[in-house]
Amino acid sequence: MTRKITTIGFDADDTLWHNERFFQLTQERFAELLAEHADPDHLAERLLAAERRNLGHYGFGIKGFVLSMIETALEVTDKRVPGEVISQLIAAGQEMLQHPIELLPHAREAVEQLSEDHLVVLITKGDLLDQERKLAQSGLGDLFDGIEIVSDKTPDIYARIFAAHGGGATQALMVGNSMKSDVLPAIAAGAHGVHIPHGQTWALEHAEAPEAEPRFHALPDLGELPELVARIG
Repeated sequence: MTRKITTIGFDADDTLWHNERFFQLTQERFAELLAEHADPDHLAERLLAAERRNLGHYGFGIKGFVLSMIETALEVTDKRVPGEVISQLIAAGQEMLQHPIELLPHAREAVEQLSEDHLVVLITKGDLLDQERKLAQSGLGDLFDGIEIVSDKTPDIYARIFAAHGGGATQALMVGNSMKSDVLPAIAAGAHGVHIPHGQTWALEHAEAPEAEPRFHALPDLGELPELVARIG
């Protein structure tokens, strides 16, 4: 009998392992370094604006974040930011690129259990080298039937990935903490979308939940995912 769900897509950052908290800690350090030039709320607004306009240039990830911090530091100081501040921002970015991986609760168990009867695919966006490093350190790499590191997550990209891994989007389910990137475009492609909130989500990833959509599901954590997949299938 053909399963209703053949493929499970997993987001990586803040779905399988912690990520956003390192950005927030670095942003707090950024505010301390620029405290003489801008209050924290104003600085956060300027940084977010820089990140938004730079996505098309740098993509998602730590390197673009660091460049946006440097750009914002130059803006708020009228290009008089001390070289030592720039040096510390670069060092903070390098530290972020080396932070150890900490799996979120039930991450390994969920991937292991679902990989027994389904194709499981990691679908993540961001810097290629950094995502490869995190996957290797996570110890989960061998569990996945496919690894897709993409520049963005759109309905067309999900349709392509699920066509290449399994029976297409209508027989797929995507799991992630970002409503904007993991849930809405996957549903638009024809898949089920499962939102698992993380608690710390980048402002540019916020979106409203499609509560009336029958293929939308919300779970408190990954521990309940295998039961949901079984119920759908």
